[in-house]
Amino acid sequence: MTDHNDNRVGPGDAVPHILRQWLSPFRFWFTAPSWDHLLVLVMGAILSPGKRTVTACLRITGRAEASNFAVYHQLLNRARWNPRTLASRLLSIVVASLVPDGPIVIGMDDTIERRWGPRIAARGIYRDPVRSSHGHFVKASGLRWLSFMILAPVPWAKCIKALPVLTLLCPSERYDQKKGQKHKLLTDWARQGLLQLCRACRKHFRSARLSLEHLQFHALLTFCSPKRRASRSF
Repeated sequence: MTDHNDNRVGPGDAVPHILRQWLSPFRFWFTAPSWDHLLVLVMGAILSPGKRTVTACLRITGRAEASNFAVYHQLLNRARWNPRTLASRLLSIVVASLVPDGPIVIGMDDTIERRWGPRIAARGIYRDPVRSSHGHFVKASGLRWLSFMILAPVPWAKCIKALPVLTLLCPSERYDQKKGQKHKLLTDWARQGLLQLCRACRKHFRSARLSLEHLQFHALLTFCSPKRRASRSF
């Protein structure tokens, strides 16, 4: 799909044409209004120093006084688009661009986003890995996210970069109890995310050869399986 009018997003700085080209592989999964708003938020996220909130993105792109500022917030909480489909597409682009011949190495890391408020229902209280030590325990309240990254060598940087392709929210145990649903441990979310990425890799790269990293990937899935986890005591 092509956009005939590049200024439909209203007043403010125009979205650079090169940014539209970079994000064009994801155009198919958005409606025209949502796509225009997404381009503005991505441009603002790139330019914003500090926290990359929707308000900061609008302010730095010259839309601080825009009368339709609410539609940019609604892109994240009301607009209909599938983040898992976009993650699968992003995975295929990263692998095809940086590791087309394999091996595909996936790294995982959990992080705590410190958030408060009555509407942040999935937050919990966790150990702060930064401020805690072996003899000092510090608690942190917020949302726990689990990120999955492709560890790929970047030619122009001459090093291996961790490129995020999927991030999952891991609700707290208290939140799951209030919802009356079974609580998933961090290993459960890790297994679910790895299986999703594995299916995406099989879909886009059916002819990829198995390597040692693929065998380690399979071993990690086996370790995270419910039966295996139940037989081990931590």
